Order: sequence, then structure tokens, then C-alpha cells
Amino acid sequence: MIAQILAVAIFLVMFGLIITERFPKQYTTLVCGALTLILVFVLGMQLDVHFFGKEYSTFESIKETLNVHNIFTAGFWYTAAGENESKGIDWATIIFLTGMMIMVEGMARVGFFRWLCLRLAKAVQYKVISIFIVFMLMSAILSMFIDSITVILFLSAVTVELSGLLKFNPVPMILAEIFCANLGGSSTMCGDPPNIIIGSKLGYSFVDFLTNTGAIAGVALVVMIFYFYFACRKQLVTKGQVDTSKFPVPEQAITDKKGFGISSVIFGLAVVLLITHGQTHLSVATIGLGIAIITVIANAKYLSIIMKKVDFPTVLFFMGLFVVVGGLEQTHILELIASFIEKVSAGNAYVMIAIIIWVSAFASAFIDNIPFAATMVPVISALAGATGVDLRTMAWALSIGTDIGGSGTPIGASANVVGMAVAQKSGYPVGWGQYCKISAPATIIVLLISTIFIFVRYL
Repeated sequence: MIAQILAVAIFLVMFGLIITERFPKQYTTLVCGALTLILVFVLGMQLDVHFFGKEYSTFESIKETLNVHNIFTAGFWYTAAGENESKGIDWATIIFLTGMMIMVEGMARVGFFRWLCLRLAKAVQYKVISIFIVFMLMSAILSMFIDSITVILFLSAVTVELSGLLKFNPVPMILAEIFCANLGGSSTMCGDPPNIIIGSKLGYSFVDFLTNTGAIAGVALVVMIFYFYFACRKQLVTKGQVDTSKFPVPEQAITDKKGFGISSVIFGLAVVLLITHGQTHLSVATIGLGIAIITVIANAKYLSIIMKKVDFPTVLFFMGLFVVVGGLEQTHILELIASFIEKVSAGNAYVMIAIIIWVSAFASAFIDNIPFAATMVPVISALAGATGVDLRTMAWALSIGTDIGGSGTPIGASANVVGMAVAQKSGYPVGWGQYCKISAPATIIVLLISTIFIFVRYL
């Protein structure tokens, strides 16, 4: 009882601090994680055992939550060797995310992303509507393999650069790119952090996501291209004559030709390993670590530059977050939430799936979808065991809800914040009204498509 109250209180405080952004989010989760270990596992559980006779083992709860022992098992690195313990800190997610960040920074150093944007713009002869459609597609495709923050950071910067040369308003194009980045990220296991958590904890592969959430995202992407075209075409008119002869040459974006070639090969290797890891049985931790080691060796001269740009605060954020969620898990709070959803839905699979999709989407529109996804994974696991509804179906519903819901507001996903920051820095501030007018209806449309798709295909 006492441990449960403390676990919920710490979780709510953490969420409140993350939303208000009063402190750096990694400090928030790390401090709340430490409080969970001390107040929930040590103080709360001991008081429960003493006063209420509850069967808690403080040592076992801390061990399962920190989960360090799991790293030293064969199943952690090679999935065919046995089960991978999914409770507490998901070290596979931590290692994979860090490895991909290192690879991306290696690609950014040599100018890969700017070269790709300029190459595609030149290929469509700098026609604004063509660039608009191509950049939407590129945003979705790149976000299948690279985190959407990196994709939007470079794509929006090049969009602003081209808007100055072609004399058009870059805001509608940036908003479309943001939405497609979130949509593309929903289609693969490595595309969005919630998917990494869902896939790693539940043992789903890259291909599992691609053939399920990827199918939904593919249908939605076609609809979204038409939606954004008709919603934004009047704002993408070129003002006056444009001389394209003085436009930047794509090859000039490459700062290191040899490094460019090596980075392209490493990226290709990462894609192949992710697509085939269901067959090779290499875990995402093995893939992430391997890609990081190769990138470090290939960029030994520039290692300090690359490592300074890696987003280590996000890695620390994940670690603290997993500990706080572990407190909810060890005190059985998540099982109570699953029971509540079961009662509300009266065991009806359609109602249950709709709740997961739309509640996840609404929550992710206003709060960070990473802690929400981490909290919900054990909830849907318990729900599947209690109701008999296929866990995979609930996993795809959770993935789509958290990934797409974040597109609905300017603060719903990190890519949104980054894209708007680039626009504002370039003299094109985007308010809540302008953002929501275009992106909120698009979010609702995709959620409707997703709900119908899941109902028809899985239920």
C-alpha cells in the first residue's frame, strides 16, 4: 500500500516536471529514479512488509529493475539463445539508441543529409510542388531508420535555404515534413523511441513492425500526401522569377568524400542488419553496439567531435525513466491499470483497441510519448494475459497511437519542437493556431485510418 502510493506519487511528479520543462528532463528522471529506489523499494516495501504483511523482496525488486545481470546473458546479445528479461531498465534499448546516435553523427559530419536534400531538389528541377512531395517522402523514408529529430533538423534547414532561393513560404513544407517524419517513424522498430521500447521488451523484430505498423503508415502516407497538397498548395507559390544557375551544387555539401563513402556503407550495413535480425537472431543491442564500434573506428580522427554531438542526455533520460516505471511494475500498479481498462471495455476487443489507440494519441499530443509507451507496455502485456486479446494487436495499436498522436500539437514530439525552432530562427515563427490548423486534422485522419485498419485486419 505505502510502496504503491510512493511509486505513483513519484511517477506523477516526474511527469509534471517533464511537461513543465522546469529542469532538464534527464535530471528529472534520474532524480525520480533514485527516489524510486530509496523511497519505494527500500522504505515503502519494508513498511508494507512490517505493517501490512505484504510479500515484497526489496533486493529482488531492485535487482529486476536495474536489470544489469541481463547484459551478461547470451539471450541479451543473441535472441535464439534464450529469453531476454524485459523488466526494469531496458539495456538493449539504451545500447541500440546510443549506437544509432553515434552512426548518425558520423553521417552528419561528412554532410550526408544536406547532400541528399540538395540532390533530390536538383533532380526535380527545383519545382516547389515537386520538392514538397519529394521531401515529404524522404522525411518518411529516412525516419524509418534514423531518429526523426535528426531528419527534421537537416531537412527543415535545407527547406528554409531553398525557400530563400525559390521565394516561397517554408512553413507549410516544414509542417508536412514533421508529420511525415513521425508517420515514417511509426513504421519500423528503430524509427521512433516508443517502437524501440515496444519491440525490445516484447521481442518483436524490424520486419514485424514493417509488415504491421508499416502497412498502416504506408496507406496513411498516400492519404497524407494528397491532404497536405490540397491544404498547402496555395502557400507554396513561387514569387517572381528564379535563376537556378546560382543554386548550391549538391557535391559542395560533402565535407569529406572518403568519410562520405564509409558512412554510406555503414548506414547500408545498419539497414541490412535491422531488416534481417529476425533471421540472424542478432539482438538490437548487438546491432547497435556493432554499428557504434565500426563508426568509431572509421572516424577515429574525429571521435571527439562526433561524441560531443551525441545526445547523451536522452540516454540518461531513458535510464531514469525505466527505473521509475519499474517502481510501478514491481508494486503491481500497472496490473491495476490493466484491470481498469478491462473493466471499462467489458472485455470487448474493439473497445479495448480503440481505448489504447485514442488514449495513447491524446496523451502523446501533450506529454512525452517515451515515458507513456514505457508505462503502457507492461499494461498491455497484463491486459493480453487477462483478456485473451492478441498482444501483437495491442502492441501495434499502442505504437500507432503514441507515434502519430504526437503530431497533433507543437509539443507532442521532439521533431515538432526542432522543426518549429528552425523555422523561428530563420524568421518564420509558427504559432499553436497555425500548427494545429494543418496538423491536428491530419492526425485525426491518420488515427481513424489506423483504427479501421486494425479492426478489419486483426479483429
